[in-house]
Amino acid sequence: MQKEGLIKELDSVNTFFKNTIDCLTEEDSKFTPKEGMFTVSQQIAHAAQTIDWFMDGAFVSNSFDMNFDKLEDEMKNVTSLEEAKTSFEKAVNNAKEILARLNDEELAKPLPEGPIMAGVPRFAVIGALADHTAHHRGALAVYARLVGKEPKMPYS
Repeated sequence: MQKEGLIKELDSVNTFFKNTIDCLTEEDSKFTPKEGMFTVSQQIAHAAQTIDWFMDGAFVSNSFDMNFDKLEDEMKNVTSLEEAKTSFEKAVNNAKEILARLNDEELAKPLPEGPIMAGVPRFAVIGALADHTAHHRGALAVYARLVGKEPKMPYS
């Protein structure tokens, strides 16, 4: 079945992300390269929040919450690396639980018309959230280097 492959993709997303941020510590939680940019904790919290956002929009509420100001305000309250890491792990596990309950027909159902991936099969959000997570994983690798740390190779 298709869902097993999607769940494995989420496992890879989780592993790659955790490998990249493994070198960061609670001391790094509030680091940001420049005022106005996301902190380390906020980068991780945003990645977690976006996993939840994609899964909710595609499979739970069947509409994407376009109130990005509200989402950003929620994310900006995260100041702890451990809190952010916990939210990321929870988001991945929740996504896997949602996928486990679906059949291939539900996964292939097209997303509704609108500004987010209109008409594509719902399962395509897994690739989109993997891509989005990779984007923030890359930013976090740069952040790690800016605080004098070397992140692991994500794919090992």
